[in-house]
Amino acid sequence: MTAHQTTPGRRTVLRIAAALGATTAAGVFAADRFGAFDTAAPGPGPIATPSAVPGSPPPSAAPAPSAAAGPGPAAGAFADGVAVPGAAGPQAAAAGRAPATGYRLQPMTAYTPPRFRRALPPVRTRPFLQVAQTGRTMVLTFDDGPDPRYTPPILDTLRRHRVRAMFFLCGEMADAHPDLVRRINDEGHVLGNHSWSHPLIPSLRPSRIRTELGSTSETIERLTGAAPLWYRAPFGAWNRHSFEIGAELGMEPLAWTVDTLDWTEPGADAIVSRVRAGAAPGVVVLSHDAGGDRSGTVAALDRYLPELLDNGYRLTVPRR
Repeated sequence: MTAHQTTPGRRTVLRIAAALGATTAAGVFAADRFGAFDTAAPGPGPIATPSAVPGSPPPSAAPAPSAAAGPGPAAGAFADGVAVPGAAGPQAAAAGRAPATGYRLQPMTAYTPPRFRRALPPVRTRPFLQVAQTGRTMVLTFDDGPDPRYTPPILDTLRRHRVRAMFFLCGEMADAHPDLVRRINDEGHVLGNHSWSHPLIPSLRPSRIRTELGSTSETIERLTGAAPLWYRAPFGAWNRHSFEIGAELGMEPLAWTVDTLDWTEPGADAIVSRVRAGAAPGVVVLSHDAGGDRSGTVAALDRYLPELLDNGYRLTVPRR
């Protein structure tokens, strides 16, 4: 037998050794590629875990970490982005291993922060009576609705003049006329909370006040996708509990500067006269689109609104 000749048994042994060498090399390259995620990933999740390394045992077969590893920066796992000292798992076992180069943070959508929530307003001791804005600015407000007899023509007039207003809704009216609530919202007006059944707030227990305001806010949010940011007490009767509960619900209290007294049904001429006399920068005008015969309110709006615009007033809504 010559020196370069080999027996069949020896050739078999050489093939097996070559195959083992290739497998070992592949494992080394894979470990180098995924090693960074071994030390940073919190176990199962959208990024690579130790089970992703070719040739490594499944997680259930991984050896238990040794108590000798001890706590330390490399011995902690990450849960929701917060370091947890002394966590067990592959991270603790890898405490002495040098970090792999080329580490990059991976997106983890499961740990995205919650949706932004507006901070609660402070608890007031009195409502806002006017709006502090620059220039000749006024705010038109309508209470007690929506009412299918009067709210639509008011909306038509506002749309014709491209003016936004505020509508303080009673919950029971909003619940009975959801399409009108959606129309008010869709046309860019601000929806406010005017309680559920229009009671005298100071005569109620705090739990009843919470029900009156909370149920109305829930109804408006269900119909429009957003809870109201403003509320107005029926009859303008506020108390400490109403301010506290309103703030807890994320609302600011808004009263008015000019009362048209349209709830007394004085007729369109009287309403127009009161708006003309009270017009001024920052004024909030109180009217009603429900709760009685509001035909005078509808007719008056069609008269004084173009006059205000011609006199340089900007009819708008307050910002929060």
